[in-house]
Order: sequence, then C-alpha cells, then structure tokens
Amino acid sequence: MRFFLLLCLGLVSSAVAEPLSEQRQAELQNMLNHDCGSCHGLPPKGGLGPSLLAADLSKRSDQLLFDAIQNGRSGTPMPAWRPFLSPDEIHWIIARLRQPSH
Repeated sequence: MRFFLLLCLGLVSSAVAEPLSEQRQAELQNMLNHDCGSCHGLPPKGGLGPSLLAADLSKRSDQLLFDAIQNGRSGTPMPAWRPFLSPDEIHWIIARLRQPSH
C-alpha cells in the first residue's frame, strides 16, 4: 500500500508543470514584443494581425487563443508556434496578453 501511495504521488508530481524560469519568461516577453509585434504592432494594437491588447482580447476565450498560437491560422500569415512553445509557455503568453499593459 505504501509503495502504491508513493507511486501515485510521483505520478502526480511529475504531471504538475514546473514554473517558467525568469530567463524563459524574459525570452517569451521578448518574443511577444518582437516576433508577435512584427505583425500585431508595437504596441500590439493591430497591423497585419489583429490587436492583442487585453481589452480587445476580452471577448476571446483562452482556448481560441491557445489554438491560434499553437496551430496558427489557416489562410493567414499566423504561423503555428507548436514547434517552439510548450503548452505551459502558451498559457503563460495568454496570461500575459490578458494583463492590461504587457
């Protein structure tokens, strides 16, 4: 029984995502500013891509944003970032975009 509990705890702890390091957060913020900003504008009020301002994203679900970032948007210049970003990193980006001043 004790072995089973330890095994379960090990599986649960391995399923819990590690927080992103400060360095990785800085890299993701740089990506938001430069890579995303090259199409969405600086500030991201829109350009080739739509606005990424928090107020403009308020009607968009996290799932829609996650899908757009992970898989891109067919028929648009929005690329799939799946090869470069983990799901946790995409969630971090979405949370950052939801902040009024990112």
